[in-house]
Amino acid sequence: MVKVAVVVGSTRPGRRSRQVADWVFSRATTRGGADFEILDLAEHKLPLLDEPLPPSLGDYKHEHTKAWAQTISRFDGFIFVTAEYNHSVPGVLKNALDFLYAEWNNKAAGFVSYGSAGGVRAAASSRSSRRFTASRSRTMRMPANSSLAPNGRRCYKKSIPATIANRRSWRECSHGKRNHERTQPGPLQGPPPGSGSHGA
Repeated sequence: MVKVAVVVGSTRPGRRSRQVADWVFSRATTRGGADFEILDLAEHKLPLLDEPLPPSLGDYKHEHTKAWAQTISRFDGFIFVTAEYNHSVPGVLKNALDFLYAEWNNKAAGFVSYGSAGGVRAAASSRSSRRFTASRSRTMRMPANSSLAPNGRRCYKKSIPATIANRRSWRECSHGKRNHERTQPGPLQGPPPGSGSHGA
């Protein structure tokens, strides 16, 4: 079965990303068609990028990089849950992406962003990468002083189901990834029909 990671994109104390990711995970698992797993960056103690060679060469020198590469290579797709820090994603997420190259390439990806402005610029900066086969986003406008109830009643019940339902199926994206050399698929353009996404 296709394996999809729900990536928790923030590690700061008091973060809300784990609550949002848990909520995304609970909605995703009801859809079926893939095996979903939480991937919390707080549980992977990556230093600031310290590889001497470009990751595109795949010649990783450090054990923490090799372990991270093994983790990411297990997945066929990703849902990145990200806040917006300074018009972009949190540094820890950018750093985790920068460590690797081939392990991310040609895999399905979606972005769930949140924050006082909906995290729209964080989602846009992530979607600009052409390494992923399919890239769609959904923003959730969460005021900075609000809270996300564990049962999800506080937060935008229609957003995540629509995000998951309106993107290409993970199985289809994975199939496209496996046949990338033959078909050369490009990233999807624009938001899914009727998504109401604010992303660029």
